[in-house]
Order: sequence, then structure tokens, then C-alpha cells
Amino acid sequence: MPNKRFYHIGFGQDDLGSSPPSIALLSGDPERSHLISQTYLQDVRVLSENRGLNSYVGYLPNGSSVLSATSGMGAPSLSIVVNELIQVGIRQIIRIGTCGSIQPHITVGSVVISSAALCRQGAANDIAPVEYPAAADPFLTVALVKAARELEVEHYIGITASVDTFYEGQERTDSANPYLMRSLHGITEEYRRLNILNYEMECGTLFKMAGVYNFAAAAICGVVASRTDSENIILEQRDIAIKNAIATAVHAATTLA
Repeated sequence: MPNKRFYHIGFGQDDLGSSPPSIALLSGDPERSHLISQTYLQDVRVLSENRGLNSYVGYLPNGSSVLSATSGMGAPSLSIVVNELIQVGIRQIIRIGTCGSIQPHITVGSVVISSAALCRQGAANDIAPVEYPAAADPFLTVALVKAARELEVEHYIGITASVDTFYEGQERTDSANPYLMRSLHGITEEYRRLNILNYEMECGTLFKMAGVYNFAAAAICGVVASRTDSENIILEQRDIAIKNAIATAVHAATTLA
């Protein structure tokens, strides 16, 4: 919609310039979106820093334009941002996030590329029925895998558990609420036996939106916690994991744009 600035993202089509991007690198954390724009892109312009949903437009090494945008934490916030990004012309979205692995062979500092999601998210239920598949775009996913291989980034490909809460929903008991509902006791071990690789909080809804809205979506998450060992994030490895996820996504976007 030309000439219209969207309420949440704070910009519209006209703000994207004469060569508007069709691909967005979407981070939950505004600092990560800023880091991508300042470290990996050229000729960057600030589109908006509205509500902490920071967005920047710049150019990849091959000269193609790309958007570095912020979704905020969790699926409800992401659903708002993605809806408005599609309205300004974005057609491919790569989520760059963080996650906790639930398989013992997946190490902190590596990345998980999600082929699909077990989607346990209320926001997604407003987009499509529970049984609607939450699947990543195969071409974007392959591009991420190729990029990880070329950069020699340790990576794993498989199904992600995408849930709404960081504490209870991921079976964490070291929090303000040590008492989980009975339905959540043992959920991590159950998911582990189903060959699910990791926990995160957004990609299930993103994948369902992609199917319904008819755009391409993929997700790559840096592994910042090993839930087979501890409930805690490993701060020493967090920056390495995030750097690996960003570098892989940018490399993939460069081949796609």
C-alpha cells in the first residue's frame, strides 16, 4: 500500500526507496537487527525505531537490497510485524533467532535450521487450524544449509518445538513458578523421543503465516542453551551462536536476492 505508514512497523512502501527489498532478515531482538544492519549491510538507512521494532534497509554484498527488521519476543508480536511486512512487499522472510537444544548431540554455539515446527502457539490458531502444517519453505531452507556448509558452521536440520512461553512451556522450573501443570511434566523428554531438536518461540506461527499468506519463510537459530544439561543459557557461547546464525542467514540471502 503506497503512501501508507503502518502503525506498528512505522514505515510503508514509499520509505523503501526505488529498489525495495523483497527479502527480510527478521530478529526478535532490536539489537540484533541493528547489529546485522551495521556489520553486514552497506548504505544502511533507518526506516523506524518505533516501539523497539527497529527496521533498517541496506544492501547485501551483491548489491541487492534487504530489510533487517525486528519482530519482538514471541508469536503475537511476530504475527503483527509479519502481517505488515507482507503489506509493504516482503515476499521472503528468514527468522534469525536463538534456541535451546533438547538433543544431546546438538552443541551450544551451533545453529539449528528448522525444516518444520511442532506449533504449540495461540497466535497461530488465529491464522490457521491446529492441524494446518507449519513447514518452512524448502528452497530457503536449502539455501541456509548450503550457506552453513560453505561457512563451515556447525549446523543441524530438523523439527523445532515452537511454544508460547519461555519458562512453563519449555518445562523450566527454575523460575517464579516452580509448579508446572501436569500436562507439561515430561514434555521435553517426549519431544526428544519424537526427534524434535530444539525449543524456540516464533517459527511455528511464522511458517503457518507463510502458508496462508503465500510467502516463503525459513528459520535459523543459534543454540544458546543445552537443555539436556541445564535450564540456563550459556552466556560464554551465546555471541558465537548468534554470530553463526547471522552470518549463515546473510550468506543465504545473498544467494537468493
